[in-house]
Amino acid sequence: MVSFRGVIPAHLLPFTEDLQIDEHNLRRHLRSLLDVEGVAGITTNAHASEVATLTADEQRRQLDIVLDEVAGRVPVISGVYQDGSAKAARIAADAEAAGADGLLVFPTVVFDGGAQLRPEMAVGHYATIADATSLPMIAFVYPATSGLRLGTDALVRVCSEIDNVVAVKEWSNDIVVYERNLRALRALDKPVSVLSSFSRSLLASLVLGADGILSGHGSVVVDLQVELFRAVEKQDLTEARRVWDRIQPFAEACYADPFLDGHNRMKVALAQLGRIDAAHVRPPLQPVPDTEQAMLRAAVERAELPRG
Repeated sequence: MVSFRGVIPAHLLPFTEDLQIDEHNLRRHLRSLLDVEGVAGITTNAHASEVATLTADEQRRQLDIVLDEVAGRVPVISGVYQDGSAKAARIAADAEAAGADGLLVFPTVVFDGGAQLRPEMAVGHYATIADATSLPMIAFVYPATSGLRLGTDALVRVCSEIDNVVAVKEWSNDIVVYERNLRALRALDKPVSVLSSFSRSLLASLVLGADGILSGHGSVVVDLQVELFRAVEKQDLTEARRVWDRIQPFAEACYADPFLDGHNRMKVALAQLGRIDAAHVRPPLQPVPDTEQAMLRAAVERAELPRG
């Protein structure tokens, strides 16, 4: 079974002016990520690629484009974004049939009503999906303040009781919870990769320990994330801090309030860098205001990001 380790960006999804999938610019964006030496995978059908606005047919088309452009160079991880367990299982089976190498399993919004008090719900959700696929699965840990979060005990049950779950996308956004989860997973009898999604405090999480990075922010700064991950692996904190000093201000600019505009802003940054033609987004998202675009341009220049 494929294991997941290293820097795995979740790509953005360019749209045409009439808000259809822009295949030309999507392929162009994917090639720019794949050209960075050290990229260990590509994640699609995730938050960064605006999966919430895509129909089932569009999700499948996006996966087909990504698989074709990647052409086996690195594993392709496809998101399972669906509320019902049986419907999520069908998406997982379809992704395997299409040729995906792994699955990123989102929590269902049903968890928002108090699933932390019923951990068997999370275990059952993952088990239903696992019954429909042989693909390795990544459990998505939401922020500790979210109703969609998995508690440490539930996360340990999911990872230990379901063989397919081989990795965790750790986005608890709480360094105390992160370390608690990390230590609990390291104590299991099976290897479980911890992939940090702490885009605004990435250095701190990597120093505690991580097997990689899985983040939409990598769609813009993947080259710097590779440099940062390698510096921490070598325990070269001087170099890690130097790289992080370039990433951190840009991360703050992208993830400023309101958080929902995060990937919207990243798409603007890609357009400013000339890596895609335009930054169209589907409603309910709205274009980034001119004042914010100016702030993003300044953050892009400070980070000295490569142009397309």
